[in-house]
Amino acid sequence: MKRSIIIVFSTLLFAFSALADNIDTYKFSSVDQEQQYRHLTESLRCPKCQNNSIADSNAMIAGDMRLKVYELLQSGQTPDEVKAYMVARYGNFVTYEPPLLPSTLILWAGPALFVIVGALVIILRSRKRQPSEAELDAEQQARLDELLKNNGKQS
Repeated sequence: MKRSIIIVFSTLLFAFSALADNIDTYKFSSVDQEQQYRHLTESLRCPKCQNNSIADSNAMIAGDMRLKVYELLQSGQTPDEVKAYMVARYGNFVTYEPPLLPSTLILWAGPALFVIVGALVIILRSRKRQPSEAELDAEQQARLDELLKNNGKQS
């Protein structure tokens, strides 16, 4: 019994040490540079995971992107230059706030246009369904009046 407990604990120990290999450890020249790195890795989207930042993703491409951000910051580039490099390499998708361009205009205006068109369709269809008295011809109107009179006498 004692031996099996030792085996389980040693297996868990090795499993946790294997997970520790996946942690990035970088040395920064200043605290400001480290904060810039953290902010950049949180603001860039992983191309593989799509809903995670490269800081949160375990994908290999996210690891490569984190390394490239670190290297570019170490070479003296500003955060804007690093972001511009990533956009040039991976496209506007890597930013969580893509710029408003003619090619992305439908993405920005699409939902609003969809709601407006839907509201117009509902309004126009509801107006067509409401019959008005003007739509009845003289014969139909006379028959309606007679039915209303007969109904009033029965009660």
